[in-house]
Amino acid sequence: MGAREGDAERHEAVVGTVERWLGNPLSRKLLKLVTGKSNGESRLDKVLRCYVGEGDFSKLSWRDQLAFSIVKFFIDKGSESFGVSREVMMRAIKDPIVRKGIVNVLEGIEHFGVKRPFVGMAPFLIVWNYTRLCNLRCKHCYESASPDVDVSQELSTEERRAVVDELADAGVVAIAFSGGEPLMRKDVYEIAAHAKSRGFYVSLATNGTLISKEVARKIKEVFDYVEISLDGFQSTHDEFRGVNGAWKRTCEGIKNCVAEGIDTGVAVTVTRLNFYEFPSLMDFVADELGAKRMVVFNYVPVGKGKEIVEEDLSPQERWDLLRYLYSNLVSEDKKLITYSTAPQYAVVSYQAVYGPTVATHFTNEGMIKAMRGKTKALSEFLGGCGAGRLYLSLEPNGDVEPCVFLPIKIGNLKEQSLREIWCNSEVLKKLREREKFEGCGSCEHVYICGGCRARAYGYFGNIQGADPGCLHNLGYWEMVQGRRACSWR
Repeated sequence: MGAREGDAERHEAVVGTVERWLGNPLSRKLLKLVTGKSNGESRLDKVLRCYVGEGDFSKLSWRDQLAFSIVKFFIDKGSESFGVSREVMMRAIKDPIVRKGIVNVLEGIEHFGVKRPFVGMAPFLIVWNYTRLCNLRCKHCYESASPDVDVSQELSTEERRAVVDELADAGVVAIAFSGGEPLMRKDVYEIAAHAKSRGFYVSLATNGTLISKEVARKIKEVFDYVEISLDGFQSTHDEFRGVNGAWKRTCEGIKNCVAEGIDTGVAVTVTRLNFYEFPSLMDFVADELGAKRMVVFNYVPVGKGKEIVEEDLSPQERWDLLRYLYSNLVSEDKKLITYSTAPQYAVVSYQAVYGPTVATHFTNEGMIKAMRGKTKALSEFLGGCGAGRLYLSLEPNGDVEPCVFLPIKIGNLKEQSLREIWCNSEVLKKLREREKFEGCGSCEHVYICGGCRARAYGYFGNIQGADPGCLHNLGYWEMVQGRRACSWR
């Protein structure tokens, strides 16, 4: 048996084991016994704390003791299936954020069953477009934010506190405060602190222009991570952002966060306007600004971004960019941790791990080979595009949408609970039906990637349509190019 055949067999064994232990009707009934509340708190969280020695088993109720035995069985079997030692698992579960994630996973399996890709009992992440106010006028803004938008319908501070409580009760793990520019609302620190007190991982997405040294100190008090947008060097960035001088202020904001010891990342939306200066920008971010990670966002034709649709990368350009990012990620001398929101990044990773020419394109061959046997199982579990599966977006007025780039209202938190929206939305159900996607549904990597649902909607008005930015869907890209040619005549 060849190496790749052996890896595939091990993968199927892992997936098969997980499905046998967690996906059968009996296991789901057992999981049902351990979910819900115990004296007002999550029963699962309580028994997980006891599992890692942070609780007294003898003081648990009989039902909680039964739940403990069931949870211990599932965790031990899951650890064994994925080759993780019990000591490593114990250390991980001591982290409250990890515990919330495990609760979400097990409750999701109890409710939805074992799915590829996975669907939790609540979104792991809510990206909260905190306000449509912004001090810049960015060409590619999905929110169409600006300094003079009408904010009269945005949630009040008290309503925002209630939203945080609703998300906590639903089992959400993390909240990302975005916008617009969230720092333009004075109550952002108060609400973020409230989220922190409710056990959330709290992050901030900002343009960075308002981050003085004093503001950086305030950010550090309540946010776990800050991500600042930088779209190129000075002329490129200021052109993108619509305000002269934005680049200098953004760079200063990044430096202030780094100096304060905040976990700081830089976000960039790559189009043909900045594609060729990107490698130099990576060096600049690492060497001059001192950030530790860089996130490349997929361009999506939504909001103001529709006006620069001709600047979208071709499928080959996007593929080359993603390969470049991954080669940096696995490099032994990397300066930055590099990610991308493009779901095709998971395919690049998978092909690098399982491909026959690893050493030709990627420097750390030993690291990649060590990943074989587990990568596909994990990739199909995470599943690429997470819209409607792993995260949702929240608008300033309380509207809930599948993704910040997918402007389809599926509910409002002033009218419905998040759990009700998550479990009953017909739009979300369609986003979870990978096999029905056009183009992407017939791809061998449908469970690893699935294509960007926002790009499918932005280009074709169909959430189950094809993502035209993938090499697998070149016919759809040619269709898009044909439309452009007709519109330019």
